[in-house]
Amino acid sequence: MMSHQLLSPKLAKLAVAALLPLACAAFAQNAAVVNNKPISKQRVDEFVQNLVSQGRPDTPELRAAVRDELIARELFVQEAERKGLQRGADAQRQLAAAREDILIRATIQDYLKNNPVKDDEVKAEYDRLAKQSGDKEYRARHILVEKEEDAKKIIEDLKKGAKFEDLAKQSKDTGSAQSGGDLDWNTPQTFVKEFSEAMVALGKGNTTQEPVRSQFGYHVIRVDDVRDVQPPPLEQVGPQIKQQIERQRLQRLQQELRAKAKIQ
Repeated sequence: MMSHQLLSPKLAKLAVAALLPLACAAFAQNAAVVNNKPISKQRVDEFVQNLVSQGRPDTPELRAAVRDELIARELFVQEAERKGLQRGADAQRQLAAAREDILIRATIQDYLKNNPVKDDEVKAEYDRLAKQSGDKEYRARHILVEKEEDAKKIIEDLKKGAKFEDLAKQSKDTGSAQSGGDLDWNTPQTFVKEFSEAMVALGKGNTTQEPVRSQFGYHVIRVDDVRDVQPPPLEQVGPQIKQQIERQRLQRLQQELRAKAKIQ
């Protein structure tokens, strides 16, 4: 193969002219070249799109700033490589961790892409949750004490005309004691089973005639009000439900992989 020195001046000019379009094409694909290391325009675009998704406007000024940032990063990377810092123990650990994170994300994305959550699955889970939460909310008060005889005395005092709000100050539930035992509006599923069943059975305006025992102690419960409640629209909570289904699928994937793995 002939070297440039063996070419005639005319042929050498033609050779350079032939290479120019290739060089221009390569340069057109790059936003910058740092010590012969190209920074692609695609990399700038990806960086800009990430900022745009956070609310930044896509402007020439932003793109210039991104280009400068990527150049600065490349300079630091090249300096680290020149000094051999990538071979240090700490750098190796961080590089291994970054590789692990990237591969985990890629595995998750690939799995969800091949096992997508369908709209009818989201709707079915929405209906199940709506049914589970019930169609009523309760505004209840309670007084929580440790001993059953203390709860019975409170009930007797209430029958004699004592105010529920005053007696609630002795409640073990310090979060509600200072507000007269008020628990605000809640669905029955918010509470433990024993409390929930007693509250629902009472109805509006009634107080338990016997102490209600739970894992926390003995409750005296009064229901101040009951109202119908509608679940939020599917359009509002659909994305969260989809994410929850995806998390459940990933948990199953993890269990399947673990079951097939040889772990010692």
